[in-house]
Amino acid sequence: MRKSKKEGIYFFWSTSIILCMLVALFVLGFTSCAKGKPSAAPSESPAAEASPSASPDSSEVPGSVTPPAAESTDARLAETADMGQEYVDKFIFLGDSTTYGLGYYDIVNDNQVWTPASGTLTLAFWSTSTIVYPDDGSEISIKDAVTKKQPEYMLITLGVNGVSFMDEEYFVTEYTNLVLAIKEASPNTKIILNSIYPISEGYPEENGITNEKIDAANIWIERIANSTGVKYLDSESVLKDSNGALTEGYDNGDDLHLNADSFKLVINCLRTHGFQ
Repeated sequence: MRKSKKEGIYFFWSTSIILCMLVALFVLGFTSCAKGKPSAAPSESPAAEASPSASPDSSEVPGSVTPPAAESTDARLAETADMGQEYVDKFIFLGDSTTYGLGYYDIVNDNQVWTPASGTLTLAFWSTSTIVYPDDGSEISIKDAVTKKQPEYMLITLGVNGVSFMDEEYFVTEYTNLVLAIKEASPNTKIILNSIYPISEGYPEENGITNEKIDAANIWIERIANSTGVKYLDSESVLKDSNGALTEGYDNGDDLHLNADSFKLVINCLRTHGFQ
């Protein structure tokens, strides 16, 4: 009896050990198969989708921006015959400090240039900023000025300050709202969104403005022009060198703003890419 009991215990433990070994072998085999099976690919971020040409390490550079692929749109003004000075005389030029120079250097009449009293306008603050209305010297909102003037043509040059702190969504939203506000205030005004001008290679990168960011923003601006039914002027192309920077000698000495001769190139580009 005692021997039979001992044999039963032995059988029980032997069976248990064998079962444990079989379970262990099954788990190891299952784990091995699971490791060999490819995992699902992570979903791409919106930025990656918008920038299929982005380099793998572009996110490693603080503040860097990879421009999305360029698109051909109906908004871009094609080359035309020279529209002449009388065409330029019909324009109101709205913008930041890169527009202020048009009046400062007498490239166009002072009363055609709309900027704040400070001489510059930041895109992010367009709705709360005022411009000096040349007809009477008052400081009024952009929308009020457009309502009063009802300009035949308007060239908007904005965004160089904005690229230092505005992401694509913020930039596009504010710029689009500006265009829509002008169209509402003056439905017959023919609006052209001008490209942001490049900066010289010597401009300090730590200021947050780079040609890489400007290139990206100009693609956004062209898309805004297309989506809002206005036009886009690619004036930056007449200012760039082979490296994509402002051509040497084209700035006024601060590596950011154009000199008189460079503004003349921009106006010539405007004249030879007429709104038709």
